[in-house]
Amino acid sequence: PMAKEKPKKALQELLQRPGNQLCADCSAPDPEWASHTLGVFICLNCSGIHRNIPQVSKVKSVRLDSWDDAQVEFMAANGNNVAKAKYESKIPPFYYKPTFSDCQLLRDQWIRAKYERKEFIYTEKQEPYSAGYREGLLWKRGRDNGQFLSRKFVLSEREGALKYFNKNDAKEPKAVMKIEHLNATFQPAKIGNPHGLQITYLKDNSTRNIFVYHEDGKETVDWFNAIRAARFHYLQVAFPGASDVDLVPKLSRNYLKEGYMEKTGPKQTEGFKKRWFTMDDRRLMYFKDPLDAFARGEVFIGSTENSYKVLQGLPPSTQGNHWQYGITIVTPDRKFLFACETESDQLEWIAAFQKVISRPMLPQEYAVEAHFKHKP
Repeated sequence: PMAKEKPKKALQELLQRPGNQLCADCSAPDPEWASHTLGVFICLNCSGIHRNIPQVSKVKSVRLDSWDDAQVEFMAANGNNVAKAKYESKIPPFYYKPTFSDCQLLRDQWIRAKYERKEFIYTEKQEPYSAGYREGLLWKRGRDNGQFLSRKFVLSEREGALKYFNKNDAKEPKAVMKIEHLNATFQPAKIGNPHGLQITYLKDNSTRNIFVYHEDGKETVDWFNAIRAARFHYLQVAFPGASDVDLVPKLSRNYLKEGYMEKTGPKQTEGFKKRWFTMDDRRLMYFKDPLDAFARGEVFIGSTENSYKVLQGLPPSTQGNHWQYGITIVTPDRKFLFACETESDQLEWIAAFQKVISRPMLPQEYAVEAHFKHKP
């Protein structure tokens, strides 16, 4: 039994080394698995992805499996920092590096890109998302009937736009989405496909949603990173003094929060209606259905110094809400009343609003606010 204990003890010591305390792939704390062919310590979730690429990676539990001395020595000679220096040496700044809170597809493709395709060792393998131009077919959800149809998409940095065409040989695009106002975020649960991607853009200052996917996960993630690359190069030109660190957070946004709430209108007399809400930065949008192309309405959420406030509960005279857990948003012009189904929902929404309201407004956000004020 002693012989078995020695490798275990050595592995436990290796886990305390800098770099090895977080999963090499998704940064989850306290990894308990390892790839003894790549020399990295990983979490349970990522170990499942490594199992799917056995030609590159062989995984074992640090605690439960038996290790021989040669394998332990290999882990000691490598480890997460050494592997990162090798397998992540040439990651473009715009490339999205997923964490444990991201969807399965992003984590899966990140691990395959690193170790199987070696995309960050050989830059020529980054062509699909770094070339500044990309075209291909994506399944796109029809605006009115909800059916997914194959559509040609073209992303061109030179033209500053992502376009899609209803027919492959069509001369005119069905939509032109300016890179300046483009966002993409993975929404597998909402779209009902593990590769589901929600693309939004501004059309006449209103948000328009497009829902797409590709059967091949790599294709979908390549589109996502190509959009981020185009946004990165656009912002580099728009903000010549800005550093990569400033620009990278602006390339794509996940929503602060989404879900159902009830709302009432400005007079607060027309009863409460259940709507799907999306908090996208300072835009609170509401939809009849989560997969609607256009929001029914948008509310701008400013900051404390501009007299925006979020309050728990509803004014005492409020009637017509079926759900008990109220939220009042106070803006310079009026109050917005919402009701949540559960207390935990209410607290999460309040936290999301609070986060935005406590952040000072940027100069360009004042222009957005002014536009919202003039909306009917």
